Amino acid sequence: MNEAVAPIRLIAGLGNPGREYQRTRHNVGFMVLDRLAADAKLPWDYSEKWGAAWAKSDVFLVKPATYMNRSGQPLAAIANFYKIAAAEILVVLDDFALPLGRLRLRSQGSSGGHNGLESIFEHFGTEEIPRLRVGIGGAPSEGAVDYVLGRFFEEEKPILDEVIVRAAEAAKCAVDKGLFAAMNVFNKPPEEL
Repeated sequence: MNEAVAPIRLIAGLGNPGREYQRTRHNVGFMVLDRLAADAKLPWDYSEKWGAAWAKSDVFLVKPATYMNRSGQPLAAIANFYKIAAAEILVVLDDFALPLGRLRLRSQGSSGGHNGLESIFEHFGTEEIPRLRVGIGGAPSEGAVDYVLGRFFEEEKPILDEVIVRAAEAAKCAVDKGLFAAMNVFNKPPEEL
């Protein structure tokens, strides 16, 4: 089987643990996973062994409880234990190179400077890991760290709510119909859907 079309068995959302990071731009991955769990009426459990929150139905939903730049460690431990290949994982993360509201699914590629994705590449030894990038709006050239760790502006919240729903739909489509089918639908700008 071509790994690029492997079925998705695990969806990982990236973010930072702790109340101070809830609903920040960098935690969009967690928000999408929370939406997926709520839609499926799945409770979250926490595993000290893995260092991650997880929920399970047809696929594993995983939120690493480490800080963003160490996301790879718990994800690799879970994947190794359950014999889940890198190509069977969909990573959901924020991307400030994309306008707020845009989604971009890819089967592989560089980290684009995202520390969470970089950590995952390091632990899996490959960049061939599917990812769903969720646009959080362009960061200023100076102060990018403060931007991604900051909260969304009031006027952005309706767009944020909409993109969280669409990102959850994109992840479900990737599981149900395959990554490339999801790419054909959800990589289009929202106004073209």
